[in-house]
Amino acid sequence: MYRFVFTQVLRRFDAEAVHHLTLRLLRLLAVLPFVKRVLHDLFAPHDEALRIQAFGVHFPGPLGLAAGFDKDAGCFESLAAFGFSHVEVGTVTAQAQPGNPRPRLFRLLESRAIINRMGFNNAGAAAAARRLRKPRGVPVVVGVNIGKTKVVPEAEAVQDYVASARQLAPFADYLVVNVSSPNTPGLRNLQAVELLRPLLAAVKEVAGRTPLLVKIAPDLADEDIDAVAELAVDLGLAGIIATNTTIARAGVSSTETGGLSGRPLKQRSLEVLRRLRKKTGDRLTLVSVGGVEDVDDVWERLLAGATLVQGYTGLIYEGPLWASRIHRRLARRVRRHGYTTIREVIGKTA
Repeated sequence: MYRFVFTQVLRRFDAEAVHHLTLRLLRLLAVLPFVKRVLHDLFAPHDEALRIQAFGVHFPGPLGLAAGFDKDAGCFESLAAFGFSHVEVGTVTAQAQPGNPRPRLFRLLESRAIINRMGFNNAGAAAAARRLRKPRGVPVVVGVNIGKTKVVPEAEAVQDYVASARQLAPFADYLVVNVSSPNTPGLRNLQAVELLRPLLAAVKEVAGRTPLLVKIAPDLADEDIDAVAELAVDLGLAGIIATNTTIARAGVSSTETGGLSGRPLKQRSLEVLRRLRKKTGDRLTLVSVGGVEDVDDVWERLLAGATLVQGYTGLIYEGPLWASRIHRRLARRVRRHGYTTIREVIGKTA
């Protein structure tokens, strides 16, 4: 049904307009406690075989929603009710900012991909903290992804991230330092280890007991991926999220600038995951994102060493019950292969 609506109706409208309409509907659902709980009972993962623990946090399943959808922490409970095991909100910046000029979100239907150059549009850390501190009506693991405010110079980036972390870490189940979006000028420079070390060390100190992860780009050279992995282990981070969107355009016809997500990112994202697993073993929690479309992709990422998997573009093309369907199929596959829990699958082919 959703595919018909998407191909016949939604694809004819501006992508960002549809996104904002979706957010409004999800926020409306968020204020209807009974409906939200019913949906959660129907579609959220409840199977014991899917439960998994990562960096001290219990997840009802491995598949979550990547950052970029719920930028202002306005509808994470509704998203959990539709089947995501966790929702990563953000990217949130210390200061509110409008992001880049429109149009800035584009569908590439033939490639099952999206290009975005949103530019961290969000209402700021204080606004997100106010929403996150409210009691949760349904169980949901919430990660908070933080980035650099655009107007802040690179030399002051550490203080900017620390300001966000100080406000948001107390209300997050885990915190993510995003230094890999291609849509904030100079941001990816912070992935260089000599700049990344003091940044992560400062944020980790402020985060306290909140697990801290770093999100990296797929466009890093292999030796730079290794260097970030070594740094994450050395600093005692909880994990690495791999990967963000790519600036590469192999296999797509669009010349729009911005970060490319979806099917064209699948292979590189998997390559980065395998490299990280080889480099770090089980010393870090690896979260794989990029080109995840179906249960086969999730299964492959788990076998390759990911403890958690995230998607975004798959939700756009497959609809609101996408995560719920994958979790159901994943539970059946776990049992079909003779396993008791999803934990037994992780790293089998690493």
